[in-house]
Amino acid sequence: MAASCIAASELLHNIKLIPYHKASCVLIRRISTSKLKCSSQPVAEATSAPQQLVGVVGLEIHAQISSNTKLFSGSSVQFLAPPNSLVSFFDASLPGTLPVLNRRCVEAAVMTGLALNCTINKKSLFDRKHYFYADLPAGYQITQQRRPVAVDGVLTYSFLGGKKRNQVIRKNVHIKQIQLEQDSGKSLHDDANNQTLIDLNRAGVGLMELVMEPDMSGGEEAAAAVRELQLILQALGTCQGNMSEGQLRVDANVSVHRAGEPLGVRTEVKNINSIRFLAKAIDFEIQRQTDVVQRGGTVKNETRAYDSKSGETVPMRDKEGLQDYRFMPEPNLPPLIVFEDNASLPAGIDACQAVVVQTIKEGLPELPGIKRDRLVQAYGILPEHSFTLVNEDGLMEYFEAVMRATKMEPRKVIGWVTNELVGLLKQQNTSVSHSPVTPAALAELLELQEAGHISSSVAKQVFQEMWRSPGKTGAEIIREQDLGLVSDAAKLHRVCQKVVDSHPDEVCAIRSGNKKVLNRLMGLVQKELKGRADPVLVREILQEKTS
Repeated sequence: MAASCIAASELLHNIKLIPYHKASCVLIRRISTSKLKCSSQPVAEATSAPQQLVGVVGLEIHAQISSNTKLFSGSSVQFLAPPNSLVSFFDASLPGTLPVLNRRCVEAAVMTGLALNCTINKKSLFDRKHYFYADLPAGYQITQQRRPVAVDGVLTYSFLGGKKRNQVIRKNVHIKQIQLEQDSGKSLHDDANNQTLIDLNRAGVGLMELVMEPDMSGGEEAAAAVRELQLILQALGTCQGNMSEGQLRVDANVSVHRAGEPLGVRTEVKNINSIRFLAKAIDFEIQRQTDVVQRGGTVKNETRAYDSKSGETVPMRDKEGLQDYRFMPEPNLPPLIVFEDNASLPAGIDACQAVVVQTIKEGLPELPGIKRDRLVQAYGILPEHSFTLVNEDGLMEYFEAVMRATKMEPRKVIGWVTNELVGLLKQQNTSVSHSPVTPAALAELLELQEAGHISSSVAKQVFQEMWRSPGKTGAEIIREQDLGLVSDAAKLHRVCQKVVDSHPDEVCAIRSGNKKVLNRLMGLVQKELKGRADPVLVREILQEKTS
């Protein structure tokens, strides 16, 4: 043993007995070879590459409830109102003022919970969350820490993956809870005069905070989940979801770890106000933390912000010390009670005065995921087209209105809507509701094309003119500009003969068996006639002259 390369205790790292077939065992020894220096018989080192670090993402989303008034006061809710013009005594936290719960906000939270497959708590509680900030005049926020209005939900979201981005990938993210709470005011920092101004118009506006479990692994998944939630909230009418106006604000909790190991230290990226920026911020943060861990460093538990100009997250404040919010029950609000159905209402309570879960459930609209599935099944369109129709506000309704007014195949109509219409909408930076071409006008144009009165290229030309001249129909433009299809056989023969005579090389190629060259000659004929030639007749004539 003295002549051994290394002590047996250093060689023997671990010993296991693993079952082998039915009646035998295999003795497995894991050998550490880091100190072996034998030259007589080299030992082959078996190493396995360390598992790759993967991202883990959870989200906290604040959705501003669509309501005319605030959560606990009668002050109006309005974006870009003059500073401090929508502030009640309660919003300013003047002594002696008491909260009065807004029923509309409760109904919105219950409806959102039902749409996200949550359990609705028939009894929920309000709490005070204490922290000091200049735009929080009371020194605390009224929220639902102990028992929120809805818990244990699931959001099913989809996105397009695969090499060609045409494969629908469906995933779920669990919703831990949905709670009602007040928004704070807004601090306006005046660096030039070294002062901060406070606008309390937003103070007390009703929010739903949705807490998503860390079930996502990257920016693309998180962005798809938030976009799906945004569409659901808009379909429900519980939140307008306009991120540029702060109606939907996202905080992302990001960490990295190796599969099978405990989750790593997380950082929180605050107040991301764009779905595109959300994906970029998360992907950057995952890569940043991966680089830190791979260099042997330690990820800090901190709050960060996303800088859209640099495309990076930057530190805001340290979170190593656990902040004590001193939660306590809100003494001025009784428990919030909602009822399962009218039969469960206590005697003497009017159903119109109560929040009834069954009534809200019966009023749920068609949700985005169901819309997409229905479009694919009803019209036979591709899944990626259903995403375009549903994700663009008003586009699905436009498409279905065109379909009701035309006999053209859905797959042809979808091309017009997603290519021609959406292309011009993006070019003009406008919405479907402001399109100068109505669904009925587009349907009329498509019917003219289907009937053979105009070619497809002319139809697109007419559509462009209809866009520039609102109110003019396709038929009027075709008549004014003489764009109707040329079906005069004698005229077509003359033009085709001219093209054939001037392109002898193409004619030889066709006669040698290269039939594809015929398409080039057809294009030249269409060019001569400004796209108005009947393509069926042109093909027949050219085939005859080149045979």
